[in-house]
Amino acid sequence: MKHFKLLFVLAVAIGLAGCQSKVEYGDATEVETVNENFGSTDLQAITDKMVDSMLTFPPIVALTQAGRPILFVDRIKNKTSEHIDTESVTDSIANKLLRSGQFRFIDMTKVDAVRKQLDYQNNSGMVDPSTAINFGRQIGAQYMLYGNLSSIVKTDGSTKDVYYKMTMRLMDLETGLIEWSDEKEIRKRKSKSLFGQ
Repeated sequence: MKHFKLLFVLAVAIGLAGCQSKVEYGDATEVETVNENFGSTDLQAITDKMVDSMLTFPPIVALTQAGRPILFVDRIKNKTSEHIDTESVTDSIANKLLRSGQFRFIDMTKVDAVRKQLDYQNNSGMVDPSTAINFGRQIGAQYMLYGNLSSIVKTDGSTKDVYYKMTMRLMDLETGLIEWSDEKEIRKRKSKSLFGQ
């Protein structure tokens, strides 16, 4: 009986050792094809296309030569059937545009936090008035950058086809005119083998 217990414990230990996973770092820019869902490669392709298109569009080139326009980026709307972190797409586009040195940004996601801090500085009685930031001194955005991510999914037997389309626009807030617009399309197809893989 002792030998049986020992063999059982040994078998379980070997079995658990064989189930251990291995974690490795990979290249973040490497093409990711784990499945047909929206992934890091798609995010990078959309970011590169949109930012490069905007920075090379002749009216935007002329606009940025006259100064650094102030933008705010509205969160990209997810119109797909997938859960996609569009905030990550929005952040990547905003970061790349900001790092180009041609734009300045207002972060609309932090307006409430800023308002609370200014209220604390000006109305709590706890902050030296000579160091408090005054209300009404912030600079307004001149342009709004916004977009939509949509998809069409079709399945036929063992084949699944997913089409993504990202559309972005830059609006002049004073006139309401669209100064730039572009889109990026991505198609992915997954075919199952005879054995379902």
